Amino acid sequence: TNLIEGHIEAGQSVVVVEDLISTGGSSLKAVNALREAKCDVKGMVAIFSYQLPIATENFKKEKCKLITLADYDTMIGRAAENKYIRESDMASLSEWRKDPKKWAEKFI
Repeated sequence: TNLIEGHIEAGQSVVVVEDLISTGGSSLKAVNALREAKCDVKGMVAIFSYQLPIATENFKKEKCKLITLADYDTMIGRAAENKYIRESDMASLSEWRKDPKKWAEKFI
């Protein structure tokens, strides 16, 4: 698949638009491809982020600003307010975000 879609030119200012950020891996590949094409990447906007620590680390390492419209903390907070989940589930859901793999191992 193409990492860059559409017409770009060297020196062009670019904001990358993404639907979902988990680790940031695939999104940052697109950022790096744009930088290699000599574009000035101003940052990335995304609809949703799971706010995984690895994503924060990856975006910081790549010096790429990330702005999201919604995020995991807001989602679970609103879900609790609207009684879609119990307050008692909040700790487990927060634990998942810190380390999804380790959290899932408890259920295997």
